[in-house]
Amino acid sequence: MALRLYDTYTRSARDFAPLKPPEVGLYTCGPTVYNYAHIGNLRTYIFEDLLRRTLALNGYPVKHVMNITDVGHLVSDRDVGEDKMEVSARRAGKSALELAEFYTAAFKEDLGRLNIIEPTIWCKATDHIQEQIETVQGIEKNGYTYRTSDGIYFDTAKLDDYGYLARLDIEGLRAGARVNMGEKRNPTDFALWKLSPADQQRQMEWDSPWGVGFPGWAIECSAMSAKYLGPFFDIHCGGEDHIMVHHPNEIAQTQACYGTKLANFWMHGYFLNVDGGRMGKSAGNFLRLQELVDHDYDPLAYRYFCLGAHYRSKLTFSWDALDASVTGLDRLRDIVFGWGAAGRVSEAWMGTFAGHMNDDLNVPRALATAWDLTKSDLSDADKKATMLAFDEVLGLRLGAWAPAAVPAEMLALAEKRQATRAARDWAAADALRDQITAAGYEVRDTPEGPVVRKLE
Repeated sequence: MALRLYDTYTRSARDFAPLKPPEVGLYTCGPTVYNYAHIGNLRTYIFEDLLRRTLALNGYPVKHVMNITDVGHLVSDRDVGEDKMEVSARRAGKSALELAEFYTAAFKEDLGRLNIIEPTIWCKATDHIQEQIETVQGIEKNGYTYRTSDGIYFDTAKLDDYGYLARLDIEGLRAGARVNMGEKRNPTDFALWKLSPADQQRQMEWDSPWGVGFPGWAIECSAMSAKYLGPFFDIHCGGEDHIMVHHPNEIAQTQACYGTKLANFWMHGYFLNVDGGRMGKSAGNFLRLQELVDHDYDPLAYRYFCLGAHYRSKLTFSWDALDASVTGLDRLRDIVFGWGAAGRVSEAWMGTFAGHMNDDLNVPRALATAWDLTKSDLSDADKKATMLAFDEVLGLRLGAWAPAAVPAEMLALAEKRQATRAARDWAAADALRDQITAAGYEVRDTPEGPVVRKLE
């Protein structure tokens, strides 16, 4: 089955083929490193990892670029307020650079815990100021900018199709604009370069043809993606919150500078909900991956949880749902480990699995196929090889897992319990089970006999 991906720009699923075969150019919007990523953010990065792994499944080498936003992201999408990095640095009593390095390291640690493949290229906004200035100059040269007292702005009225990605009602926005636009000509206009206030000393500011200042949020992605992937590449990804402002602005900038819409496919992962609403930093209801770890959850159980829903559907987090994912992942690990050595991959089963992944990353059906495989009539060795091939996409590290070693005294207690069960001394058997549990282990009764394992 040909790889089909849903393109937000056309609002349709389309057959995918690289613009410059065989390599695929992939750009994914990275974090603004003023705070930790929460598990809702990380759901989007899991989706993007599944996309990258599916591209590899289809034989495409992937050049994956991800930005680190360490300047230019204001506390409001309307280009007002302070830079998030400056605000957080002041609150933490650190420099913006120190803060960025700290949260970037924390983000990369989370990616590793979730077995998310790192991008081919990391690019920080502060390392590409010159590229951003040159992109703004290109937009300015082509007549799409105007100057105000606080910066250089993009004139969205100059583009007939501005906001097409989000299907924005531009006339309705203009007619109903109630916000104080300041010197902006149109409510959808946005800053390309912000000038530093004359009475303030910012931590992050640079000389430019327009004066000392700093780049707008959207310009970094247009500049850096064009530098590393060219002005028209295969796939651009982000969260669904980017559909309304950030990505339309990226497209507008690239149209004005290069005459392209930047990417052939625009793909977006949907929100993680909690307590009836979207999980987010501004709502104060977010959970970090570290908090799951602190509650003794394996981070890969959260990855398994995310595999249960399509990336374009809302997913609601609850502790009960995460517990169910722990049970499912533990069971799958036990089964795969019990198959022993790997044999040969089944082409038929692999074709079914790949067909689901190629259907716009239908990972719930692909995961169901993995469970169907466990009940198939293939030999255990061939099941093992096929499941490990599936896991190259699922990313659950099934081949690396093994039960924790069980101390001899726990095994002796389990054998003693088995003897008391055989003697129908149920009270003694229950007492021995409680003793094993209190030591941090559990005993499971199976047709082959008791199995002891460490509690997760």
